[in-house]
Amino acid sequence: MITEYKVTEIFCAVDEFCNESDKQIDKKSLMSSDGKARRYRKASLSDSEIMTILIVFQFGSFRNFKHYYLFFIRQHLKSDFPNAVSYNRFVELESRVFFQMMFFLNLSAFGRCTGISFVDSTMVPVCHNLRRYANKVFKGLATDGKGTMGWCHGFKLHLVCNDRGEIITFCFTGANVDDRDPKVWAVLAKTLYGKLFADRGYISPRLFYMLFEDGVHLVTGIRTNMKNKLMPMWDKVMLRKTQLVHSRHRSVNNFIMSMIAALAAYCFFDNKPQALQGYCIENTKQLMLF
Repeated sequence: MITEYKVTEIFCAVDEFCNESDKQIDKKSLMSSDGKARRYRKASLSDSEIMTILIVFQFGSFRNFKHYYLFFIRQHLKSDFPNAVSYNRFVELESRVFFQMMFFLNLSAFGRCTGISFVDSTMVPVCHNLRRYANKVFKGLATDGKGTMGWCHGFKLHLVCNDRGEIITFCFTGANVDDRDPKVWAVLAKTLYGKLFADRGYISPRLFYMLFEDGVHLVTGIRTNMKNKLMPMWDKVMLRKTQLVHSRHRSVNNFIMSMIAALAAYCFFDNKPQALQGYCIENTKQLMLF
């Protein structure tokens, strides 16, 4: 269970960022196009409090957000969140902090490329496979895809981490999107350089040369039907290190906020997996086990 000290630490980091960003936003958004002051209605909970509540949820053992909010936030942490609104009102306020959360991830929480990066993907189901045809919330959005754990109806999260276990960037796609899709790498490769380690699912001459032209050396394992190529011992060692899920969302917006909050929560983990300590990128996927 997360401690109150950790809650305070998360709130201070988020609140400091929100205060700085609000100063910049207020300068440009208080006046409308006709030159008149724009009315901005503030909620009982500040943006930093909403973001903190969403992030803290990912640390606990609660699998039901409603139970977490009613019994943990409004009772156990009542002194920390004295202005906590009703559960229904909070659900309405979640989408209010979407852009703030994204800015926080990219500007304050995520790490930077160090020249040694790891990439992998994980399935994010939105419902049980047997109920995929009856699911109306994600109709037209979720797709069927097959991963190492079998078939999944939902989405796929593509993650890139550095050698310190810090997330560098991510991309959400349908579950049926290939890991080697150029559109995925148009997003992931923007901030990468040096060597990128991946499993055999990323083997593609086209992807290799595309990344190589951008200064990224893709290093993958080899399949049994492929000829062995000369590979430095360091690359072989690093390859050995490359070896979340709610399924009852009632809103696409809340699903997206839950995914983003999970990524933000991972950035506050004290024991991030590090490549040089013998961990594998599968440990990085612990942020999805909320």
